[in-house]
Amino acid sequence: MGEDRLNARRPLLEWDAAPLLRLMWEAWNDVFRRTLGPADRSLLSELREHRNKWAHQQAFSSDDAYRALDSAGRLLTAVSAPQAAEIDKMKMELLRLRFDEQVRSEQRKSSGSAVESSASATLKPWREVATPHRDVASGHYQQAEFAADLWQVHLGEGTDEYRNPVEFFRRTYLTDSLRRLLANAVQRLTGAGGDPVVQLQTNFGGGKTHAMLALYHLFSGTRPAELAGIDAVIKQAATTSLPGARRIVLVGNRISPGNPVTKPDGTVVRTLWGELAWQLGGARAFAAVAADDEKATSPGDALRMLFNDYGPCLVLIDEWVAYARQLHDQSDLPAGSFETQFTFAQALTESARAAKNCLVVISLPASDSGSSAHTQADDVEVGGQRGREALARLANIVGRVETSWRPASAEEGF
Repeated sequence: MGEDRLNARRPLLEWDAAPLLRLMWEAWNDVFRRTLGPADRSLLSELREHRNKWAHQQAFSSDDAYRALDSAGRLLTAVSAPQAAEIDKMKMELLRLRFDEQVRSEQRKSSGSAVESSASATLKPWREVATPHRDVASGHYQQAEFAADLWQVHLGEGTDEYRNPVEFFRRTYLTDSLRRLLANAVQRLTGAGGDPVVQLQTNFGGGKTHAMLALYHLFSGTRPAELAGIDAVIKQAATTSLPGARRIVLVGNRISPGNPVTKPDGTVVRTLWGELAWQLGGARAFAAVAADDEKATSPGDALRMLFNDYGPCLVLIDEWVAYARQLHDQSDLPAGSFETQFTFAQALTESARAAKNCLVVISLPASDSGSSAHTQADDVEVGGQRGREALARLANIVGRVETSWRPASAEEGF
């Protein structure tokens, strides 16, 4: 950035969006291409254009403003930046303002003389035939609210369709494959068999997160009789009740490898295994891996002992590739190095297999080398060169002990 006389001598933290975006663009091939993919470079190009329009005081339509916010949010999410949540709130507010304006416009139009159709006497309004969902009828429907978000549900947030176990299962179609996944979980956590590690690998939007939410809610402590379709799952698992289980949720694009998190009890967590231990049993469980968390070294067999001490336990890991691709070859981040992540992956899967009542479910983006000709890696989920390497290595490690899963059969698609 030596040519930029204004910013070259200023500290990086004092730069505004323009030089930061330019720096990413100029250094893409040397630095950012390894972590981020072609889709993220397109977002970067868009944001540079939006910033220039803003700087030259050009007008923004609602569509332009939403596009700019959405692109910024996606790029922030790709690097696990917590500010992505603030962008989501801005997008929601913009959509609500836009909807309110549309309502006022429609009211103004309808205030004039309306021409009644000759068919109105015999045809019911469509809203009486197909009643819209409550949020649609009230004008508060937002498409973003209907994207499954495991981390948001884990925090107790989001809409009832995903947050409330009863409502979730009432609106979920249990495919044969999903029933088998849930039945396997029940068997595993009751000690009656079942696979210890399950890999969910589908294309983008293929149902991985929805399947994890089903597992999360199955062991929420809600009575089975209140959960639609779960009676068949319990019968298939050859049991009469659901076991209690500790639920651990790790979502790679919501946990930053560069920013340690201070928990409510004062515990400082730096790594994925530190987060796992803390969710499993608070500060007491974290103490078993505290040294490894501080030094960013894999905890090894300590995981097996934790699973046995605090089981039954369900470990759900989503967006692991998004997390691993942000790590460096050197151990210069609190979360450790790129290599250490795969040592941890091997320790985790082997510990789950050796423990008594532990199930680990890992979602990975579809791989280019999948068995189906229609299965290929998605740049949005995988990212750049380092993301593809992370996907290949995680799939190889998890594949040694995992059972693969697909969301539905061809017949159920209808």
